[in-house]
Amino acid sequence: MSDKKRSIIKTSLLVGFAAVIIYVLFTNLSDIKKSGEALSIGDDAPDFQLINLEGETVKLSDYRGQGVLLNFWATYCPPCKKEMPYMQNQYELFKEKGVTILAVDVAEPQPVVEKFVGEYGLTFPVLLDLNQETTDLYDVAAIPVSFLIDENGKVVDRLSASLTESQIADYMEQIMPEYEIDKTFINQ
Repeated sequence: MSDKKRSIIKTSLLVGFAAVIIYVLFTNLSDIKKSGEALSIGDDAPDFQLINLEGETVKLSDYRGQGVLLNFWATYCPPCKKEMPYMQNQYELFKEKGVTILAVDVAEPQPVVEKFVGEYGLTFPVLLDLNQETTDLYDVAAIPVSFLIDENGKVVDRLSASLTESQIADYMEQIMPEYEIDKTFINQ
């Protein structure tokens, strides 16, 4: 084979590899941009449908009109274990004030989750995301992560760390519906 033909083949291969690399980079950057835009503060929280531990279908939109602390967690996650009792305490204080907690377990079998919920005495809704569709919808890469969603279904904040009890109380107060805040002040 002549040097000219080898040179043409090498150049063609390099151009082909460069095209593949540019395509892959462009595709990945587009996905990153889309995922970053999916949950900006002030956007509508994506609706989802999951099964709770009683086998009932639950949708985020079922809670329209309430503030929602949407928490992604798992039983094997030490920071998740630490914040669950704090969430339970604050749920008891805020459930009558129009604020709830939806705890989405990430891809664990129901018996494992049920055992954990029983041991910790959790009474707020615990949902099973067995296929991680909701986890992916919310771009959750690491747990725990929580989203604050107001009564209008808008994302108020994304919290990518374990929360203390006082932080949970502050965040739940932040998403308490306006009419409930007014009632609280009137009753004091």
